[in-house]
Formats: sequence, C-alpha cells, structure tokens
Amino acid sequence: MKNPSMLIVAALALLPMPAFADGPVKQTAAAAQAAKAADRAEILAMAGNYKVRFDMQETTPWVAGYTPLERKISGGNEVVRVIEDTPDHIALQHLLVVEHDGKSHVIKHWRQDWDYQPARVLIYAGQGKWVWETVPERMRAGRWSQTVYQVDDSPRYAGWGQFETQAGVRRWRSNWTWRPLARRDAVRHPVYDRYYSINRHQPTPTGWIHWQDNTKMALKDSKPVPIVQESVLNTYERFDGYDVKAADDYWAKTSDYWAAVRVAWTRVADTKGGIAIPEEAETGTVISARLLAIADDIQAGKITTAAGSAEAQALIAGRTAPIG
Repeated sequence: MKNPSMLIVAALALLPMPAFADGPVKQTAAAAQAAKAADRAEILAMAGNYKVRFDMQETTPWVAGYTPLERKISGGNEVVRVIEDTPDHIALQHLLVVEHDGKSHVIKHWRQDWDYQPARVLIYAGQGKWVWETVPERMRAGRWSQTVYQVDDSPRYAGWGQFETQAGVRRWRSNWTWRPLARRDAVRHPVYDRYYSINRHQPTPTGWIHWQDNTKMALKDSKPVPIVQESVLNTYERFDGYDVKAADDYWAKTSDYWAAVRVAWTRVADTKGGIAIPEEAETGTVISARLLAIADDIQAGKITTAAGSAEAQALIAGRTAPIG
C-alpha cells in the first residue's frame, strides 16, 4: 500500500495552486496598527442577534448536459457570540434558534476563527482530510485568516485575505480556498465532490453579509474539473424578536464542554500533521452526532461537563488518524 502522505501530496499537486488575494500589504507601523484596530472592530461587530436569509443559486454550468439546481432560499434566527478575544485572535460562535411545538430549540451552528498575520492555515485536502498550508511570508502583513468550523468544531475550510474599502464599501475577501460539500449538497450525492471558492464578509447598515462564489468541482481521471458555478448570499439582519435567551442559556451550560472539544481538535491538528477523520453526508464527521448529543446531555444535567469532555476527547483522539 502506498504511503498515505504521498497520496495526499500527489492529489494536492493536481489541484490549482492557491490564488493570492492581491499583493503584499505595505504600511507604516502606525497605519498598520490603525488598520488592525479597524479590522478587529469589523470582526467583533459580527456578533449579535440576527434574522438570517440564505440565498443559494447555481448559475453557470461548465459542462454540457448539466442542469443547474433551482434557486433555494431559506432562513432562520441566529445568535452570534464572541467566545475568544485576544489581540491577534477572535472566535465567533453561531447558534440557531428554532421554534417547534411552542418551544425554542437551539442548534449549535458554525464557528469562525479570525487570526492576524497567520503563518499557516488548516485547509481542506479532500474527503475527510485537512492539512496545514503555509501562508507565504510576504503575504502575511496586515492580513487575517478566517477558519470556519463545522457544528462539532471539526474544520471545514480556511482562507486568508485583507480588509479593504472599495467604492465606499468595507469588506474582507479571501484567497481561493478548497471546501467540502455542504450538507445540502452532500446528502444528494451529486456529480461534484468539493468547492473551489472565494468568500467575502461585508458590514451593512443593518448587519452584515457573507457572500460565497463557489465553483463546484469533480475529480475526473484524478484531475479537478469544474461542473457548475454557484452564488450564495447569506444576509444577517439585526433582530432580537425571538428567544435569544435560549441560545445564551445553552451556551452558558455547554461552553466549557465545547472549549474542551476545541482543545482536542487543536491537539490532533498539531500532533498528527492535520486532521483526518471519516465523514458521512448526513452528519459530517462520523462522531459529530455523538459530540452534539453529549452537549445536550450536559445541558439537561444528565452527565457532568467533566465526564462529557473526557468522552469527547477520547472520541476525537480515537477516530482521527495521522496525516503522514
């Protein structure tokens, strides 16, 4: 059997090299500090209570015979909280609040981590694998990476770029990044199996938007080929006309557990050269459902945070494999 690390290197060699987001940022020390403060303010301003609209549209087919999916629009109520904040690192946790049968149900959603002038990012490298990629040293100054994590705090995708103002609009734009299929696509088992994307985050007068330019890709003869283009616009409008307290109560009871889970994933990434874990279309990682169930049990008082954290850490350590 071939060395797994050699297989990953060979597969990555077939993929397009990451595209840079513009050139090096050149600033005086004073200008750099002022820009960093403005950037931090933009990131922290994404926290709040929102009504969210998810607008997804496949647009241009890149192969003959492919029919783009019909436009899909959905939405919900989402709480975003700052859970880590240091000068060079900010973490924002998203929590969906769903009303059902007269009761509020909280669904732990995605997490976004922002790091200033990162030396490396954890990128998607194909089914169930994320590997460390070095950010070129000349491209680090003045830039932030954004790493997005799945509902169980396993990684999803990462990119880096700078905040800038163009045509009077402030935005952060990533470089081109590889991403695994979202659940909405994965459960359909489509012809494509990954996205090649640019992400933008932009504040608006009433909240912020997350715009995604996704090229849906498939591997054919071991080479990536484009299938169809997709535009996704997620709009966050400030709104607190729902049970915000339910989300804050959930986080108050489970935040220590999820902190332990984050530590466990970080330990694996640092000691195993990245993260390799089997995935399923319906749940993401094979341990996602259990990690979320443990949090529910802690919230309900069925188990202690210590016991739940120990089980989660054992699951993460046991189901992940070394990258190379």
